[in-house]
Amino acid sequence: MAPAQRLIRFSGTLRRTEAPRRPTTPPPSPPPKKLKPLSEVMAKAGFAVVEKNDYSDVSCEQCGSGERGDELLLCDKCDRGFHMKCVRPIVVRVPIGSWLCPNCSGHHRRLRSFSQKKIIDFFRIQKCSSDKKKKDKCSMISPMPSPQDARKRRRRSGSLVLQKKRRRLLPFVPTEDTSQRLKQMSSLASALTALHMEFSDDLTYMPDMAPRSANKAKFENGGMQVLSKEDSETLEQCRAMCKRGECPPLIVVFDSCEGYTVEADGQIKDMTFIAEYTGNVDYLKNREHDDCDSMMTLLLATNPSKSLVICPDKRGNIARFINGINNHTPEGRKKQNCKCVRYSVNGECRVFLVATRDIAKGERLYYDYNGYEHEYPTHHFV
Repeated sequence: MAPAQRLIRFSGTLRRTEAPRRPTTPPPSPPPKKLKPLSEVMAKAGFAVVEKNDYSDVSCEQCGSGERGDELLLCDKCDRGFHMKCVRPIVVRVPIGSWLCPNCSGHHRRLRSFSQKKIIDFFRIQKCSSDKKKKDKCSMISPMPSPQDARKRRRRSGSLVLQKKRRRLLPFVPTEDTSQRLKQMSSLASALTALHMEFSDDLTYMPDMAPRSANKAKFENGGMQVLSKEDSETLEQCRAMCKRGECPPLIVVFDSCEGYTVEADGQIKDMTFIAEYTGNVDYLKNREHDDCDSMMTLLLATNPSKSLVICPDKRGNIARFINGINNHTPEGRKKQNCKCVRYSVNGECRVFLVATRDIAKGERLYYDYNGYEHEYPTHHFV
């Protein structure tokens, strides 16, 4: 039986309920914007973009020639043209993105000098305690070899033929003059600051780049030579000296032709350890279209996607400013006095710069960028 239903009669009208309306008034009009005159805007602008449809009449500001258009660079600020080989410093490859000529980039400006306190902070030099200062006048004086080291040296120098064959790495000898050593570090700090770089004597691994676990020497295609125990001791000795502010006898200078370059500020013997190549570590596949001219091979893996490079565009040390030779000419190859070698150190890949002959004071340092790959374009180098 169906349930009983009750019908209720409703007398009246249905109406949708709504909130009471407020009287509509137009919103107050905003005050008119006060625009700056165009002359004031252009005076404060970094540079103006000039629309130019035809660049066929552009010529090089240095040589005056408009030929070799594929090597002609246009400055994005002054809109003038420069051949890659004519601009100073020379441009090795066509830049990706915007490019500024030396006059517009401001590299010709005088660099500020660094005081001793700023140098200590910049390079994070380890300060000695007061007791240690009294004992050996530490800070920037080279340590005297211990009797144990002297016995090792006498024992190793038994056979000159064997010593020549082994070609051990030698530690650098810092400059004795403290003021001159401060000048050397000041030149490096000024060059790094001009390129907006941080000083780093170690390989750095950033979160968005290659992790440290990717830097394994066992991934190297064909294997990698292992740094011997004696050479590892030399490396640690050099690192300890750098942390105390006892840097190699090198000074960074700016050349109108080669840009920043490194000169020997003292005598450097053959096979002397000069510097480790440092910077951010990244996968080569991520840097295939990078226009950084100082990337260094760190790992050539059997799987090309695992190959690594060192990128000293944000962090680095003096190795960033040692120039390469023009290995396409005999004159260029004669200038080479350093070499770049890769070693396995505690299972990780590392890159070192080593002197290949005696280097005199005032001589500039050069090495071959290519190693055995012969892929880096050096034909524009002077």
